[in-house]
Amino acid sequence: MQNKRKAVLTNNYLSFETDELLKLTSKLLSKITQQLACVVYPSFDTTKLQRLQIVWISSKRILVVISIKTGMIKTITLELKSGIKQKQIESVQRLLNERLHGLSFKEIRETFEERFRDIVSDEKTVIRLFIDSADKIFTDKATSHRLVISGVKNVLKQPEFEEPERFQSVVELLEDEEIIIHILDKKSKSKTNEVQISIGSENENQKLQYYSFISKTYKIGETSGTLGIIGPKRMKYSKVIAIVDYTSKILSEILTNRKSY
Repeated sequence: MQNKRKAVLTNNYLSFETDELLKLTSKLLSKITQQLACVVYPSFDTTKLQRLQIVWISSKRILVVISIKTGMIKTITLELKSGIKQKQIESVQRLLNERLHGLSFKEIRETFEERFRDIVSDEKTVIRLFIDSADKIFTDKATSHRLVISGVKNVLKQPEFEEPERFQSVVELLEDEEIIIHILDKKSKSKTNEVQISIGSENENQKLQYYSFISKTYKIGETSGTLGIIGPKRMKYSKVIAIVDYTSKILSEILTNRKSY
């Protein structure tokens, strides 16, 4: 079955404007605070599917464009062993939207096959392709692509990290981005909407024992991401906290206004 059907992921999970905005936010945070800034992209799993579009590329290739209610977009190219006619696209697209609209990615992955078990028409071949590829199509952004880090030089030039041991801790932290993503994802699930601060040993990971971590969530409709600052424990907390808080609010407002995209 795997040789007959193939899903090819592209790297477009957000509209271009939103993607660039998050990268710019990280750069600005770093420049203003002169610390290491990080922005974690929001998770797709809990957001709702708004619309799914299928673009016919060739008889054996289609492009699927998935629009999320938060305004985010994901695209994926699917390749078929057997051909598909362009006129089949419209009926398959309508069927998918009728049965999947309003569901979360998690719900779609877990129930996709069951929701289309009764299909016996000409659309069955294409629907089968979607069933086989559901885990790839309706999945979250790859972990390695969810984090934007800016300002590495800002941390390395701090006097605290001139010692070999502490310098090594910076390198190890930057090489293992999952540590930062895990911490920020955990903070984003906190019920509080306030700026969160953890200093030195308060950080759950040993690699962060020399750092202070200041973060806050930002919102895109029903989902959220997190932005934060990592720096030495002697940083100017009142200034950095105010910057992180303000940036989160402004970013949320901008993304909310773009939600209708």
